Amino acid sequence: MTRDVVILGSTGSIGTQAIDVASRHPERFRVVGLAAGGSSVPLLVEQARALRPAVVAVGDAEAADQVASALPGTEVWAGPDAATRLAALECDVVLNGITGAAGLEPTLAALGVGTTLALANKESLVIGGRLVTDAAAPGQIVAVDSEHSAFAQALRAGRSDEVRRLILTASGGPFRGRSRDQLRGVTPGQAMAHPTWRMGRVITINSATLVNKGLELLEAALLYGVDLDAIQVVVHPQSVVHSMVEFHDGSTIAQCSPPDMRLPIALALAWPDRLPDAVPACDWTKAAAWTFEPLDDEAFPAVELARRCGKAGGLAPAVYNAANEVCVDAFCAGKLEFTGIVEVIADVVDAHLARPEEAPPSVASVLAADGWARTEAAARIDQE
Repeated sequence: MTRDVVILGSTGSIGTQAIDVASRHPERFRVVGLAAGGSSVPLLVEQARALRPAVVAVGDAEAADQVASALPGTEVWAGPDAATRLAALECDVVLNGITGAAGLEPTLAALGVGTTLALANKESLVIGGRLVTDAAAPGQIVAVDSEHSAFAQALRAGRSDEVRRLILTASGGPFRGRSRDQLRGVTPGQAMAHPTWRMGRVITINSATLVNKGLELLEAALLYGVDLDAIQVVVHPQSVVHSMVEFHDGSTIAQCSPPDMRLPIALALAWPDRLPDAVPACDWTKAAAWTFEPLDDEAFPAVELARRCGKAGGLAPAVYNAANEVCVDAFCAGKLEFTGIVEVIADVVDAHLARPEEAPPSVASVLAADGWARTEAAARIDQE
């Protein structure tokens, strides 16, 4: 049976790989909608010509005009709410590959109409928290992150009441082994040189600071109903073991494959089925060594800061994420040093937690906290 698929963030790293997966399995998938911000008009037009979706959504109005001119006969939606509208299109699967907090409303839109959500936009789950999980039916959210896909696969090995903890693996990024003092002078170019993955700018910088692992910690707790203290981060530089589940009898189940995002994307699109030969498997005819080591929380404090935000609950995770997005932009622009990213995030989180307790989170309050955190982070960066 062919599944109709909508891809949000189609010109980004996840989106382009999702299109590759869908295009290699036309008997399984039909792409009926594409959404992009508008920064890569030629690529979006190329994708639309190849896939012939019913609708193309473009966030930037000027870019949307260019797309419409290049695609006569194709329905083009424009504006900041275009991706959210597209997420509610009648289809089988919405893959949310949008970067950052902008993915929240499309996530809620897809869940609201009952569509299976293949979630690569971890930020929408992290900042939305219970807003997102309460909106989702059992099994409606399927993880695209390689680590969370690994958890989903390993959790098939036992009952939820048999799980002792989740082991979240991290490559350690390009600066693994450096002390905090040795991190102060690193450049954006060095931070973008991830040793095992090729990803977009924000997630690559987040992987270098380990903020991404902090977001993944929060995502895992929400997706799988596991206490934050029952999730351990372990550094695994080879990025072949994508994560593990430890059961209470002492058994640990790991999901392993070469680092290629097309595997978790393919699994998310076809879930619960597997596509044959989604990626090449591990080559067991060649010698290989896989190593594991504890995370240096002093050099990379982002994970424990995220755990603290998760325990605080409410809007703290949204503040963590928003402050980080501003800090990443500032670092890439040369306005903030590398170690300053997590330092500023921590300052903004502290300021948030010192504020009076607020009402239960809503979309409006999450977006308000997001805006407040961005302003606070920008002000602190200006003082640096």
